[in-house]
Amino acid sequence: MNGEGESATARAGARPRHVAIVMDGNGRWARRRGLPRTAGHRAGVQSVRRVVEASVARGIEALTLFAFSSENWRRPRQEVGVLMGLFLTTLQREIGRLHAEGVRLRFIGAREGLAEKLRRRIDEAERLTAGNRRLHLTIAANYGGRWDIAQAARHLAGEAAAGRIDPEAIDAERFGRYVCLADLPEPDLLIRTGGEQRISNFLLWQIAYTELYFTDLLWPDFDERAYDEALAWYAGRERRFGALPHAEEERVGDG
Repeated sequence: MNGEGESATARAGARPRHVAIVMDGNGRWARRRGLPRTAGHRAGVQSVRRVVEASVARGIEALTLFAFSSENWRRPRQEVGVLMGLFLTTLQREIGRLHAEGVRLRFIGAREGLAEKLRRRIDEAERLTAGNRRLHLTIAANYGGRWDIAQAARHLAGEAAAGRIDPEAIDAERFGRYVCLADLPEPDLLIRTGGEQRISNFLLWQIAYTELYFTDLLWPDFDERAYDEALAWYAGRERRFGALPHAEEERVGDG
């Protein structure tokens, strides 16, 4: 996993292993076209398909998409209903193709808040694709970064209360084993569409050293070209993980 313990810098030009995306702007995309917000969500499904296919083609190891936050339940009931229906129908329609392409699909978030039929389909999809390794595709649904940290703390507290963990031995590394996606590299690149420049409670623990890329494009307009632009921007970054830039390291060494 990424952190200050690994090499001080990552060479510019590298491709991210793990990309995370906040898919924002569906409602505004629909409104600008005089359509209901739900039309924007349906259009956004096409962008998901494009980005998944592009990730497979470009050798990205992991892709995590923020589909529905724990705060999104505050939206109008009709819109939430459409979103849940889209999750179900898209899952049913796409799972065979994803499996054929070697994509492992899984979901993170508080599943108890989802409908039983959707939970059942999620379980089936995860079992079907569990052995795939070409791309780890994670959908965050009914997910929040604070929820993630709290559930990790709850599990650790239970282990400590049962005597299986010494509380004094709990550090950041051990804590990180209990958050979602602990078995994957931490995100190298986080993309947010829609023009907003905030994290919105997404992967708060996991993105400590993630490069943040913001674009004004609304999610339904985010296509393969836009994805390549984000990847090219990332390739020009020098990732230091708290260390000095290369040039400054050389000056210190010469001194």
